[in-house]
Amino acid sequence: MKVRDPDGRTWRVTRRWVPWRRRLRELPDAGPLDGLNGLGDDPVSAIIAIVLLVLALPLVILALFVALELLLLLLLIPFAALARVAFGAHWTIEARRGFTIWWDAPSGGWRESGEQIRAVARAIHEGQPPPRTVED
Repeated sequence: MKVRDPDGRTWRVTRRWVPWRRRLRELPDAGPLDGLNGLGDDPVSAIIAIVLLVLALPLVILALFVALELLLLLLLIPFAALARVAFGAHWTIEARRGFTIWWDAPSGGWRESGEQIRAVARAIHEGQPPPRTVED
């Protein structure tokens, strides 16, 4: 559930669908290939472009691993959710400011976690965010 506090910041209060906490890192604004648009068509520029391409190859491999991990995660989420619902596992709810996890707490089943999500979202909207429980 997306909610705004009185200061205008956006919060998201949701169930954690996987049993582990996601680790998000901020991506850099500029990459190693941002300067390639200024290269000419002479041999020196071609050599520089090849060197930069060789240096960027580990980043491409890393991007492939990240994509495979995301695909695996997308394949596991339906099974994890089905197992949680079928076996009555408890849910963990979390409040995030932007994409930074600010607060998380164990909750009950599906219905109880939904009620707690609405209560936390209402409190955030009224200007009473939960205390920070997650350290970066």
